Amino acid sequence: MSKDIVLAFSGGLDTSFCVPYLTERGWAVHTVFADTGGVDAEERAYIEARAKELGVASHVTVDGGPAIWNGFVKPFVWAGEGYQGQYPLLVSDRYLIVDAAIARAKELGTRAIAHGCTGMGNDQVRFDLAVKALGDYQIVAPIREIQKEHTQTRAYEQAYLEERGFDVRAKQKSYTINENLLGVTLSGGEIDHWKAPGEGARGWCKPRAEWPSEKLTVTLGFEQGEAVSLNGEKLPGATLLAKLNALFAPYGVGRGMYTGDTTIGLKGRIVYEAPGLISLLAAHRALEEAVLTKQQNRFKPEVARKWVEVVYEGFFHDPVKTDLEAFLASSQSQVNGEVVLETSGAQVTAVEIRSPHILNAKGATYAQSADWGVEEAEGFIKLFGMSSTLWAEVNR
Repeated sequence: MSKDIVLAFSGGLDTSFCVPYLTERGWAVHTVFADTGGVDAEERAYIEARAKELGVASHVTVDGGPAIWNGFVKPFVWAGEGYQGQYPLLVSDRYLIVDAAIARAKELGTRAIAHGCTGMGNDQVRFDLAVKALGDYQIVAPIREIQKEHTQTRAYEQAYLEERGFDVRAKQKSYTINENLLGVTLSGGEIDHWKAPGEGARGWCKPRAEWPSEKLTVTLGFEQGEAVSLNGEKLPGATLLAKLNALFAPYGVGRGMYTGDTTIGLKGRIVYEAPGLISLLAAHRALEEAVLTKQQNRFKPEVARKWVEVVYEGFFHDPVKTDLEAFLASSQSQVNGEVVLETSGAQVTAVEIRSPHILNAKGATYAQSADWGVEEAEGFIKLFGMSSTLWAEVNR
């Protein structure tokens, strides 16, 4: 008699492999696709058809857009920092996918959860720790299991599926591709071998030859640090970010390559594309730097870097994350206003800021005019630099 297991499913090579692998080991596989906003209707239909083709016991698709906005995008933009100063945490939808899988397991009355993570990457840590934080569940990881015997894992998965009559998409033969509302990540192929990405390693962002000739200008409105409007139109967060992706991807904004330290100690290397998120970060930072105090702007990045590390490394449900978010939320109370963004390609710049909270001195403008005297300026410089000046005088 088969046992029920819930598989977090994307339709890609790894999770497609997991279905027959688990079925042949006596599991009744119930797939869950958490649509976190990175696929269109055609791709969503493909994923559902793929699950049926592979012979799952049931398949459900869950709308994860609102959850990823509230659970990740809002605090991430408040933080305003990439992991190791670069990577914008584009696979943080994993935590929302776990939530969807757990909910489905409760409906089915099973305590078995499966995922398609490898034994070398970070996602296995995120999935496992999130599942463990949410209850006492059995975790099955087929890709980790086959890696005990097979070194060329992707080739083995492809052959395994093809031997059973299941086709493998051409891109999936070379790359691991992840898409969601936050953006696209690509790994595998020449990327893993520290070589220049091939032409196939491209998601939403257009190459330079295809950038539009006209400049793009958009206006984002913020309330307490949260983006709430685009070009004057109030929009739900997930919808707003999807529109930013569509606007800025043709200009190649948000594409980069990240090389850094993974959770388990290896060096990771991926191509990423996050046109909407990078644009959102640029607008928020420009507004925030104008309305926060000098001390807030200096201290906040320390909290932000810790929040990013916690989320990157799988501790999404650790109480320290909640503690850090309390500070981040408090810092956003006056981050209200509008920011005008411009791009002609690749880079996006905040060219105009409008807010009643900008910390302007009424009688002074930087490098132009001041409402204090020369003596006051000279006195400030003398006192401010006294320690350094004394050291120079004593040690000449």
